[in-house]
Amino acid sequence: MPNIQVSIFNRSTVLTDSEVKAAVPALQTQVHRDFAPPWGIDADLRFVPRGKKPAPGSWWLVFLDNSDQAGALGYHDVTANELPLGKVFAGTDKQYGNQWTVTASHELLEMLADPEINLSVFIEHGDTAGRLYAYETADPCEADSDGYKINGVLVSDFVYPAWFEPSSKPGTQLDYRKLIKKPFELRPGGYVGYFDVSSGSGWQQLNAKKKKASYAMRPHVGSRRERRRTPRDQWLKSTTKG
Repeated sequence: MPNIQVSIFNRSTVLTDSEVKAAVPALQTQVHRDFAPPWGIDADLRFVPRGKKPAPGSWWLVFLDNSDQAGALGYHDVTANELPLGKVFAGTDKQYGNQWTVTASHELLEMLADPEINLSVFIEHGDTAGRLYAYETADPCEADSDGYKINGVLVSDFVYPAWFEPSSKPGTQLDYRKLIKKPFELRPGGYVGYFDVSSGSGWQQLNAKKKKASYAMRPHVGSRRERRRTPRDQWLKSTTKG
């Protein structure tokens, strides 16, 4: 089966095209070498200079300044061909002192694992109760401090499929850096979205400090969290601005 094709655009004003292009080889190495073996999902990445068109049928990863810009530039929920699209808000990262390359890695890997943003794992709690966990591969260990470098570029740690399996035995590798010791464990700064099927409270967020936060809080426009709670038929097609 051919690899997924991912076109990478820079539409941010806080990053130069050369900075984004220089990070692509590290992202490519992470996908080929680190992510594909445990997940069985591989992709070929291609930086698209301004004025050039993406490869037909490719998924998109777009660098923007912030979530407001996502709407202003026409980058909505899916590509013009209704294919998966990931967004990296580099301006917001810089504002809060986060590494934009970690965010890029994070968004890329999560897009590959759950392109429709509709996958979840059900853990049954008795005959009439249970919890759905969002199938997000980098949220549980998303902190920059948990990342690792590839040729000097810091990328995100990520969980393995076994992280979502309560039956995983001790010693099973649960994340790339082997920092997580048991299924559903959250690293400092990590979180996971969940939905208690019998509560009627909708999507919630469980943080590493065991404090839950409601998905009712307005998420960033265009973020995966926003799209997870938005019906697929309400997603908008995106456009590119050369």
